[in-house]
Amino acid sequence: MERRDFLKVFGAGTAGVVAGETPSVAAGAPAARPVSGPAAQPGAAPRVPRWDIHTHHYTPGFFETVRASGGEFSFGTDPTGRTIITYKGSRFFGVQPAMTDVKRRLDDMDRAGVDVAVISLSTPNVFFTTADRQPFVARMMNDAYAETRAAHPTRFRCFASIPMDNPDEALKELHRAINTLKLNGVVLLSNIGGKALTSPQYRPFFQEANRMKLCIFLHPMLPLASEPYQEYVLGPIIGFPADTTLAVARMCFDGMFKDFPDIRWIIGHAGGTVPFLMERMDSGWRDFAETKVKIDQPPSVYLKKLYYDTVTFSQHNLRMLRDMVGADHMLMGSDYPHLLGSIEKAVTSIETMPIPEAEKAHVFSGTARSILNNL
Repeated sequence: MERRDFLKVFGAGTAGVVAGETPSVAAGAPAARPVSGPAAQPGAAPRVPRWDIHTHHYTPGFFETVRASGGEFSFGTDPTGRTIITYKGSRFFGVQPAMTDVKRRLDDMDRAGVDVAVISLSTPNVFFTTADRQPFVARMMNDAYAETRAAHPTRFRCFASIPMDNPDEALKELHRAINTLKLNGVVLLSNIGGKALTSPQYRPFFQEANRMKLCIFLHPMLPLASEPYQEYVLGPIIGFPADTTLAVARMCFDGMFKDFPDIRWIIGHAGGTVPFLMERMDSGWRDFAETKVKIDQPPSVYLKKLYYDTVTFSQHNLRMLRDMVGADHMLMGSDYPHLLGSIEKAVTSIETMPIPEAEKAHVFSGTARSILNNL
């Protein structure tokens, strides 16, 4: 795609900032004027704040960096003419203006009744480029997120991106993002260039994350064998929840949740199929000696300590998730502004759950405010 086409799609702004605003996170910069959330109706009872834990935000510079990198990620168009990103021929996601337009995002949040959005960089995150370039992309996006939050301090929280393929830089950026920029956790993918999160090279990162009581949002990536997902947009429809499930199962049986109990994991898309398969994993632990090597309790003991977003919108699925892990381990999510997500359904699916209001309060924001960093 030519640069002029990028500007048509993404606009000329930088760092995801609304035109005319000049936020800064530099020392001594004046504080930005807070932006109020959705207005309450006159005479209405106080409403529980609503935090959307699963939203994605990009900058024009990010897309241009992906475009310039070449490699396995490329741009194309779908049958409707929408710009899309593909990975090894499998469709990733469709690009649309809301991904970079903060004003549109705020308008949509107000319309849906969302008070706070937690923004993160979705797949491919920083892993479309080489290990030596990943730190640059991570710093670029984490700085942009900090600027966006500074411009709208009451409306945004942020998950940092980490250059995991560069171990020394990964730890440096973790400390900078959490301790200096004061971001609210990190986002990791279900596999990193085909490597499992259980790979030994990542263990020092998780040791430090455990020490910091880090909140980690686990977001899916396409499985390494992407060919079966090339037809019918099966990558995001089926491949994403499948790889989430595989990643969580591997980490569980590998003992990561046992060894690093202080990491606060949020599993995207309602855990993929983890809630549905929890009993089967327990049966596997009971019947196969190999599954007991690194954990001494059934998988469900560890899996019920994780946290799960609500990006499913199905009442049946949400009730099952609540019955499995409890409302205090659920967090509202929309996957805004991607297709398959819905900021409206994120809210209404919880509003209409047949559960006590106190439990809905956990899902809407109570759980998020209890586990995110730097609140």
